Amino acid sequence: MKYISKILTSNDWLSLISFLVLIIANLGPIGGGAAPFLAIIFLATAVSCAVHSAGVIAERLGPSLGSLILALSVTIIEVALILSLMGNESVSSSQIARDTVFSALMIVTNGIIGACILLGGIKHKELSFQSVGTTALLGVLAVLSALTLILPIYTTTTSSGTYSSGQLIYASFTSLFLYGALVWAQTKSHKNFFAASENSQNRQQPTLPSKTRTIISFISLLLSLTTVVGLSKILSPNIESTIAAFGAPKTVVGIVIAILVLAPETLAAMNAAKINQLQTSLNLALGSGAASIALTIPAVSLYSIMYDKPLTLGLDPKGIVFLMLTFITAGLTFGSGKTTSLHGLIHLMIMISYLAISIMP
Repeated sequence: MKYISKILTSNDWLSLISFLVLIIANLGPIGGGAAPFLAIIFLATAVSCAVHSAGVIAERLGPSLGSLILALSVTIIEVALILSLMGNESVSSSQIARDTVFSALMIVTNGIIGACILLGGIKHKELSFQSVGTTALLGVLAVLSALTLILPIYTTTTSSGTYSSGQLIYASFTSLFLYGALVWAQTKSHKNFFAASENSQNRQQPTLPSKTRTIISFISLLLSLTTVVGLSKILSPNIESTIAAFGAPKTVVGIVIAILVLAPETLAAMNAAKINQLQTSLNLALGSGAASIALTIPAVSLYSIMYDKPLTLGLDPKGIVFLMLTFITAGLTFGSGKTTSLHGLIHLMIMISYLAISIMP
């Protein structure tokens, strides 16, 4: 017992406890009282534990593969929450995938990146990064966004904002291919374009996790992801009803999911920016945004086709304005290879405006 307590961290114990909560929840339905509230807390705990465990594995595998592991873990969690809500057959179930993906896109490109640049700029005055790799990430994200969130508005085979089954299949394969090409560039062909710039000042060189620690983190990651998938399916009606009780618009459901999923990764990106490793922050944020679209859309498209569920992907005019503003601003921010706190403040103002208009449409 003493040996076990030495090799297991608090994160591992929380993963195990959350998994036990899932087992208990499946033994009997979650009823009234404080049970749903406690289950939501353990759902958030499992999300945090999953991202933390993925981070440990990422440290062992290196920055390139590490960013990929984190992005995949976040996407699995996101897909689980989306599919559980799509299965409820509520009025907004067909739009939950669009709202969540778009919210995640706005959070990573404006919220996370804005906070990282602002904090890093205040501490280091000027931040450097690899403009070639960063603009490549931004370009992939822009194409994926247009293909999945804007183009459905203008197709004529089905009603506005939707794709036919054939179009969904094409968009899914194109997204996967483009994301695969990005991963290949990050991990194989052009790794140096996504590495930290020479001006970075990472004074602390962390010790790599041991093989035992990595294996335990992998088991913890599996337990946490299983817990997220299970609890999200059980709690999906409570999530929607809670937001409806506050009188918030239905699009807020997607924002809540995106914030829940991306919160732990936000902390990791901000910590990297504080030690002048902005490139790591950009890889985490933009890589997660690309994975969110390229992997989530195929998953929900397959679910929609198999179970004949409606799926609305096209944005409304307000969403298109925010999308265009985001990529125009990002192009200006990442064009020179250097940035300051002012650029971060600009992105944060876009994020705050997006949240304000979503709550007050």
